[in-house]
Amino acid sequence: MDNEITALTVIFTEFYYWVTVVLMFLIHVGFCVYEVGVSRQKNHLHTLMKNTILIPLVSVTFFLFGWWIYWAFPNGPGITGDLVLKNDGFGANELALPWGTAMGINLGDRINLVFWAAFLLFSWTAASIVSGSVIERIRTSAFAIVAVCIGSVFWVLAASWGWHYAGWMVQKLGYHDAYASGVIHAVAGGFALGVLVVLGPRVGKFNKDGTVNVIAPQNTWLVTIGLFLIFAGFWGFYAACNLPIFNIGMEYGAEEPFFSATNIYLAPTTLSGVTANFIMSLSGGMIAAYVVSRGDPFWTYSGGLAGIIAASAGNDLYHPLQSLLVAAGSSSIVYKLHFWVERKFQIDDAVGAVAVHGYAGVIGLIVCGFMLWGYPASPFYDTEINPLGMILGAIIMFGLLGFLPGWVTAKALSYCGCLRIPTNKEIAGLDH
Repeated sequence: MDNEITALTVIFTEFYYWVTVVLMFLIHVGFCVYEVGVSRQKNHLHTLMKNTILIPLVSVTFFLFGWWIYWAFPNGPGITGDLVLKNDGFGANELALPWGTAMGINLGDRINLVFWAAFLLFSWTAASIVSGSVIERIRTSAFAIVAVCIGSVFWVLAASWGWHYAGWMVQKLGYHDAYASGVIHAVAGGFALGVLVVLGPRVGKFNKDGTVNVIAPQNTWLVTIGLFLIFAGFWGFYAACNLPIFNIGMEYGAEEPFFSATNIYLAPTTLSGVTANFIMSLSGGMIAAYVVSRGDPFWTYSGGLAGIIAASAGNDLYHPLQSLLVAAGSSSIVYKLHFWVERKFQIDDAVGAVAVHGYAGVIGLIVCGFMLWGYPASPFYDTEINPLGMILGAIIMFGLLGFLPGWVTAKALSYCGCLRIPTNKEIAGLDH
């Protein structure tokens, strides 16, 4: 019977992650449609192909070294131990070396590659977040390098540190980020901001006196469809952040098995509660954004996404009404902060990605530290979720692993003269 249960569990888990990959593909479709809708007609093809080319580039590099980074670096730069290379099937060499047995067709390991694929789709998401912010002025070759850096290195390193059951940030800081407010969204938003500081605004975005010229989305229908596709894909995103079935009883020393879904830290959770929290955070974000933006469609939809992202850190433990309030408050702040940063520092974020993903992710982490203060960060360690640990975590995610590498990467590309499209071509349009 044990063998039968094990076999059914493996087959169910394999299919579960395969379905999440299919659903998450809608996120990338949504980003492509969304970005084309925001861009001007003279840049449609360039915008589309820029976002499309990240799929093969990030996929190949994530296979070659990104997956290895996740499993090798949970101890960080020697904070809780050495590189995790061999550990009874859970080390980087066993699970992630591209020539290893776990990285191909293997009847003895049905889970690794569908789990890899789920993480890969997270990588696409991270790169797509940056893609939207830099449209209409970045060279495709430069973005290709940017996409690989964020998609196969820096968000993966963040996940290894704070989105791994043994990550050093979980052990030492009490970091908790169930649905990736920080490890994906804050990191990618910070990375986008670092690139934008060097890249500069689109021609005509700002006047000489510093006033802002609005470059409105060119096709509101495509923007709407794109964001709704992202919402749909986020169901797969949330599901992929869980282990669908795990023997909690035996793992915790019980005599009888007790199977449950768990979060990424292997703590029990339920898809039922997560479903309610997802809907309430989407609702709270949209309602608040509608009010503060005075009914602006672009920011109403974007506010819904910001609400989901902000509540994601604690959505495995929040009450649905807590998710609603966290999302509503965060969405309002994000809207105001976006325009303040735009005016103050002349940052041209074409789709508001830094705000919707980066600022919302940071706010979500900090709020989680207060809302869930005292809860165990992981069932395997004594560290509790706490405000200081989550604030430090937000700084690490947005600043150390996001903004700083983004700025350095863009600075290096700019120094080589291969970051930005020439002004005359930008004015004429990148499709010509």
